[in-house]
Amino acid sequence: MNTLVFGISLAALLSTTSLLIILFRVSPLLAPTQAVFAFFLSIFMSTTTVGTLCFMWLWKYVPHHTWDTGRLTSISLRQGIFFGSASSILLTFHLLGLLTWWIGVMIYGVFVLVELALEH
Repeated sequence: MNTLVFGISLAALLSTTSLLIILFRVSPLLAPTQAVFAFFLSIFMSTTTVGTLCFMWLWKYVPHHTWDTGRLTSISLRQGIFFGSASSILLTFHLLGLLTWWIGVMIYGVFVLVELALEH
């Protein structure tokens, strides 16, 4: 395992642990504004790092791509950041009471279209 994957795996472990601590120790909806900020920061970091690892695993086994490790990591990190941003926006809409199923599909659709435009 190279150092990039090890660093992302360590960040995924720490961010998921911080998310679990925030969820089990502090209620983000009943606590002051610092808890809400900490919740959204930890959910963003957790979904970004876990999403990056999942995308790295996915792109490693797609047969028609012959990317080196650096390109694979940069593409997976960008896709993980997009996934984390979309998930944070989706949770913000849910917290504000604005979320419906088609708004959720549109949020993820925008990030998929941006990724497809960057991939071209």
